[in-house]
Amino acid sequence: MNDYSRYHIASESCPHIAPHPLRFLVQVKKRGLARLLLTEAIHYRGNLPVVTSRPCVYGTFSGPVGGFAPRPQHCVGCLRCTMEYPEFVTILPNPEHESLGDSFFTAGKVETVVQEAATGQIPVRGAGYRGGFGGKGWDGMWTDMSEIVRPTRDGIHGREFISTEVDLHERPSFLSLDGSGAPVGRQPKELSLPIPFLFDAPPVHCGSERVLTALAQAAARLGTFAILPLRPLLDLGLVAAVAPLVRSDEVGLLDRLPAAPRLVELVGWDAAAHSAIRRRFPEAAVFVRLPMAQDVMPLIREGVRLYHLAANYHGECGGVFVRDSIRGTHDALVKEGLREETVIIGSGGIISAADGPKAIICGADVVGLDTALLVALQGRIDGEALDRETARFLLPAFEPRWAVQRLVNLMAAWRDQMLEILGAMGLREVRRLRGEVGRAMFMTDLEREAFSGIAGFEA
Repeated sequence: MNDYSRYHIASESCPHIAPHPLRFLVQVKKRGLARLLLTEAIHYRGNLPVVTSRPCVYGTFSGPVGGFAPRPQHCVGCLRCTMEYPEFVTILPNPEHESLGDSFFTAGKVETVVQEAATGQIPVRGAGYRGGFGGKGWDGMWTDMSEIVRPTRDGIHGREFISTEVDLHERPSFLSLDGSGAPVGRQPKELSLPIPFLFDAPPVHCGSERVLTALAQAAARLGTFAILPLRPLLDLGLVAAVAPLVRSDEVGLLDRLPAAPRLVELVGWDAAAHSAIRRRFPEAAVFVRLPMAQDVMPLIREGVRLYHLAANYHGECGGVFVRDSIRGTHDALVKEGLREETVIIGSGGIISAADGPKAIICGADVVGLDTALLVALQGRIDGEALDRETARFLLPAFEPRWAVQRLVNLMAAWRDQMLEILGAMGLREVRRLRGEVGRAMFMTDLEREAFSGIAGFEA
């Protein structure tokens, strides 16, 4: 019998290897500061501990010469200094920092991801939440974590275990037995992940050996999969924790794999290619990768049960955001009574720790991650990162061990935040979160309930 052990992601400090723009610029008028110090020295009769006391608890003015050479890397933007000494201290947003990311993956999101990757810890800011309480995309969905009406769990501190394990294989609703009692026909197979996250194929421009190798090695440490294009995968000889991403004209190349994969992903629907892959690897989970907005019901009727539904990097497909697309597919499968047999990987637009649980609430079983992984490696978005074919990231030169640890740290921070959500909801496992829209509130629905019938309201 195997010894039981709790799943744990070992994080460790992994500082930036490339310069990262500071969030704020600290400007101090030195003549004004000198005047203040002279005035206070006279007023307090040379009491230096009082005169040299600093207005910043974070250490921005605690260098050898204080405010004459401020340390903006410690500034968190609390603005205490400007409120106490507005005549000679100014805090300004750093334009270089503000230019990070793109229109979807904003500078604030980039800052959070790189800090999570550097520390492996949940970001905590003493000034509290500064974002919007509504908006487009994921900002228009709120998780309901009322600790008053249900018991909470305490999984993040280890006193109570909350499972984040998910299943990837198709699950028939019932077993068929022959006359001797042996099962016949479709049978359940076992393929589980300890976390509901997969690494999706990187942009074409970022498909270098070091990036693909880092993704594969990090996936192996985490116990998940990295979905990688078949040809580079074969060229690099990657085996562990990889899932080949196969086009229909590449099926023959699967014979070159050194070992049978546990998961294969077919780009687009091709009945002959799908059947060939299943015959060649009968124990593998064979997913069909489709655009997020595509109707899967015709394929469901053909017996296909494993899907990877992908939106673009801004979370859109066919003019619909990923949140609504996943929810629509989930509801359609529930209506047909086939949701429990089906597994859905959802990807596109997942750029923060809260987006993953929200996607699962909408109906995804597993979440595919893409641009957030490259940002964790200090990749700078060049222009608009819209899709896999056109997105460009400027990556620093890095060692494999550094890159792997950064990705592991990111997943540690994201899993801890998922445990916080599950614990506040009183859930013992992430499987119970799938499709539980009663655990969330949607801004459009609330506005419609509150303002419908009032002149001037537009749904």
